[in-house]
Amino acid sequence: MIKPSNDHNKEHLINEVLEAVKDIQIKFQAEDDEEKEWLLLNSPNPEVQELVQEMTVTMLHVLDAIGTLEPVNGITISKQFGFSKGTVSKITKRLVQKNIILPEYLPDNKKEVLFRMTELGQDIYRLHQAMHQQIDLGANRFLQRYTEDELQFLVHALRDTAHTSWFHSEKDDPSMVTSEGGSYSDEASNDNDNDNENTEAVTINEEMNEIMGMLHTLNSRDLKKAKAVLEDVFFTKYED
Repeated sequence: MIKPSNDHNKEHLINEVLEAVKDIQIKFQAEDDEEKEWLLLNSPNPEVQELVQEMTVTMLHVLDAIGTLEPVNGITISKQFGFSKGTVSKITKRLVQKNIILPEYLPDNKKEVLFRMTELGQDIYRLHQAMHQQIDLGANRFLQRYTEDELQFLVHALRDTAHTSWFHSEKDDPSMVTSEGGSYSDEASNDNDNDNENTEAVTINEEMNEIMGMLHTLNSRDLKKAKAVLEDVFFTKYED
């Protein structure tokens, strides 16, 4: 019997991991709904519940940033938490309109605006913090099942994910062009110019390119670890 080559095994494992990543994306979308449901069920009063129902995930995260750093300006929120300036500007306006935060103007600089939470904003902020405490407790309990070596591998893989370019594979292959003769990078630049405020949107193909680049750096043993961790973390149900 002919033994498959290591390259064949690696490609097979990479394909399995990529399929798992697609399922993870669906799971994350479902968990957004799950978090919203928890917030609604645990809201301290009907007014908070109504506002939480209307708030997006990004609005909750911007409020969380303001609650952590207040008083804080939009530029600091953008730098510290990775939101685009356009996103911060639009979200803070909506939060002010809903009386969740208040703008403050410095006496010697009317152009700089600082944001603070209202009492209503504080209620939502504390509720959001309580939810993340529950998630952290559940994650800690779950991760206790892994060995130190497995946890070190997971930390390594996640840090690589956070610091790898989304367009890594396309840059490595400049010959990739569109049917009109333009490069994909040119199209991406044009898209960014047309919608530079939508910086949080990342397509599935871009994510696949990044993950493919990372997985190609792993040996077969580490790929098997990655597959096992993904299956255990995202596709196995455990009783609390």
